[in-house]
Amino acid sequence: MADFHSSFDMPSTSSSENAEAAELQRMIAVEQQKAQFQAQVHNFTDICWDKCMDKPSSKLDSRTETCLVSCVERFIDTTLTITNRFTQLVQKGAH
Repeated sequence: MADFHSSFDMPSTSSSENAEAAELQRMIAVEQQKAQFQAQVHNFTDICWDKCMDKPSSKLDSRTETCLVSCVERFIDTTLTITNRFTQLVQKGAH
């Protein structure tokens, strides 16, 4: 009698399936980066709004606008600094 499981074994993956899997992983990574970016923007908005907005009105006054711009720039600078530092640590650890 033939081995029951051998007739149902999955064939080995082909190079086209590997390429499709790699492309899917790349697309997932891109979507995760987009989601992280959107979360960061949401975080900036929440924190800077609370810090800079005294009372909402139909227009931003120059003080509020300057505060918002400075607040977001500080977050961006901090994020870049931290990212660059982690990159340096990872590169040093890889050697």
